[in-house]
Amino acid sequence: MAVQTVPDSVDHSNPGTQKAPAFELRASSFTLPVIRLLALDIDAVEAELAPKVEQAPGFFQNAPVVIELGALPPQGGSVAFPQLVGVLRGLGMIPVGVRGGSTQQNEAARAMELAILGDNGRTSRAAAEPWAERAAPAASPPAAEVQAQPAEAPGHVGSLLIDRPVRSGQRIYAAGGDLTVVGPVSSGAELMADGNIHVYGPLRGRVIAGLQGDLSARIFCRDLQAELVSVAGHYRVSENIPAELKGHSVQVFLDHDVLRIEPMG
Repeated sequence: MAVQTVPDSVDHSNPGTQKAPAFELRASSFTLPVIRLLALDIDAVEAELAPKVEQAPGFFQNAPVVIELGALPPQGGSVAFPQLVGVLRGLGMIPVGVRGGSTQQNEAARAMELAILGDNGRTSRAAAEPWAERAAPAASPPAAEVQAQPAEAPGHVGSLLIDRPVRSGQRIYAAGGDLTVVGPVSSGAELMADGNIHVYGPLRGRVIAGLQGDLSARIFCRDLQAELVSVAGHYRVSENIPAELKGHSVQVFLDHDVLRIEPMG
């Protein structure tokens, strides 16, 4: 006797109707900060990374990060993943995976329930340089550097021009120069630059100029609706921005360590 199977999509309580799916799988891409390890000394990583987080806490808070292992010496030894994961979580970040590691390093990462990511779409060092956070020269090489993995990498180093909308969840960082965005910046997006930031569309996300402490940096925008504005570590959230300035062209700058927002034109 043949056995008849009933498709899972049939609603048994109401024969003849199709049950609505509970989920769907989609391919997508995200812009994630990358912690590129240059040494195995996790204490040194913490000592160098903590001040960067203090400069821009909104950028790193609850941010999923990828640990890049490709710059470590080929026979450099094992990575202390329990300590490293603890450091990153203690600084407010959420480590989600590793890439560029050896077989031994990947196995250790799996033990910490970190994803093993491939190198597909990996940008070259030269292409990623506008987002690479560069520290001042020191007697010893840095233990780690922070990058943001861009969906598309421009070829110009220094000042950076974005000619497309910046969507929620995207983080863009122009190291060593200014950042200019021609399109709108959505709520939940984050812009960062060592120099000035110019936005020629509605600005609804978070914007941080003078990331490395440049007190002369400024923010210029045509339509201020930002969740947060910051210059050289001085912040003001949306609730503390005067209502009469919202929706207007403004500039944001420091005046004797006081963050000022003034209309333009």
